[in-house]
Amino acid sequence: MIYLDNSASTYIKPKEVIKAVNDALIHFSANPGRSGHKASIKTAFKVEQVREQLAAHFNAESGQNVIFTQNCTQALNLAILGSAKQGGHVVCTENEHNSVLRPLENLKTNGIIDYSIAFQTNSKGITLDDIKREIKPNTYMIICNHISNVNGSICDISSIGKFCKENNMIFLVDGAQSCGHLKIDIKENNIDYLTVAGHKGFYAPQSIGCLIMNDSFRPQPILFGGTGTNSLELFQPNIYPERLESGTISTPLILGLGAGVEFVENNFKEIACKLDDLTTYLNYELAKMNIKSYTDPDNSFGVVAFNISDLDSNEVASLLSEKFDICVRGGFHCAPIKHQALGTLSQGAVRVSISYFNTFTEIQRLVYAIKHIAKNA
Repeated sequence: MIYLDNSASTYIKPKEVIKAVNDALIHFSANPGRSGHKASIKTAFKVEQVREQLAAHFNAESGQNVIFTQNCTQALNLAILGSAKQGGHVVCTENEHNSVLRPLENLKTNGIIDYSIAFQTNSKGITLDDIKREIKPNTYMIICNHISNVNGSICDISSIGKFCKENNMIFLVDGAQSCGHLKIDIKENNIDYLTVAGHKGFYAPQSIGCLIMNDSFRPQPILFGGTGTNSLELFQPNIYPERLESGTISTPLILGLGAGVEFVENNFKEIACKLDDLTTYLNYELAKMNIKSYTDPDNSFGVVAFNISDLDSNEVASLLSEKFDICVRGGFHCAPIKHQALGTLSQGAVRVSISYFNTFTEIQRLVYAIKHIAKNA
């Protein structure tokens, strides 16, 4: 089997991640921070090590600025719902996932906020000028998908972050597809909230994510419950990260994420070069075929989208799976506005998403399969 659906979830995990999860299940299964015995303290210490590791990776002030969540969707909901401002306005982009669009739509439906969508005016991605067109006097938050999960379009977070800082707006970056692939410094880019999907660019297990915060803004809790601190009080504690982490956190997944971050840091140059080479080769081969590609040819982030003639994208994905044992994704990728912008609402798009563990031979086999399907379309 050739697995090329890594934007949904990486399939092959580094041995370091597998070992970390296994070790956690054997040695660190006590509830961290909930008891005073040595097993709980030992586990809590390991969790805090990963917090500090993530804070250092993204240049956050401290581990207290790292909030563990079930996934990137929960992190985005925490940032959006926890920062909602009555009568306020939010700007997002055409590249947003439903984990951004649906919370915004919910807030709008309930009369809390309004929001506008910025559309990109070039093939590479969202610019500051695209965002500025949608700004209103009551705009308090800008949300940008850093790299599109549909076609790899990239957002100019540096310029947009500077603009947000100058205008006292919250800057929320969805890093689901970029974290692990690009180096992201939240201070340098003036990012207030960065959301992370551990099971993608960091090759961690599924169901672990986090919200990385700077020191300018703090969301209100959207989940309430036990935190292991102030247990006699009926209100949520004010200290972080406990204020935003109710309930038992998943130590095995957190330690797996820590191992994934370490793997990426130790192999960052090799990972980036591999993605660049394989993406460039695929773009080059697709450009020679009579198909419609939606990915800028200069894109090298491992996400490529295309369609073959008028075939439904899910049909193409099924053919690749059934006849060639190649896993890609068809459909709409939980990003309806992006498909509206691409003009693909009728057939969706076939998405190929590459990881460090893919090979040149696998991409060659994909190219052969696409040629075969296109010839018989």
